[in-house]
Amino acid sequence: MATDRDRRDVRRERARGPRGARRPLPDGEQFFTPGATGLRKAVEARSATPMTFLFTQVPRWVTPAVLVALLLAGLAVPGWPGAVAVLPVLAFVGWLAYLSWPSLGAGGRVLRVVMLAFLLVLAADRFGAF
Repeated sequence: MATDRDRRDVRRERARGPRGARRPLPDGEQFFTPGATGLRKAVEARSATPMTFLFTQVPRWVTPAVLVALLLAGLAVPGWPGAVAVLPVLAFVGWLAYLSWPSLGAGGRVLRVVMLAFLLVLAADRFGAF
């Protein structure tokens, strides 16, 4: 029987290949929420292409590096330029929170709500609401 370590090794071997080869999609759960209807189904369908591009075609370090740089700029730069830097981070975190919400426990949901609230307060502060 295959262990978790064996599965990780197999995935790692599949991800390796000639330079410039695209990384395969990860094994695991379904990409779409089973039985989703309405808004969730539409958001998941429209998110499929950007999410696939972000997580398979762009080097793994690019997305977190850009988000950290934007967040640091939002924390360091006063006024509306700082708020504008925080808005893409807020949108990305909100998007991921919405997509992952059905599979989260109570702790994960609270953490995402707290993070979104922090980013909203930071953006509002930089826009001069406080």
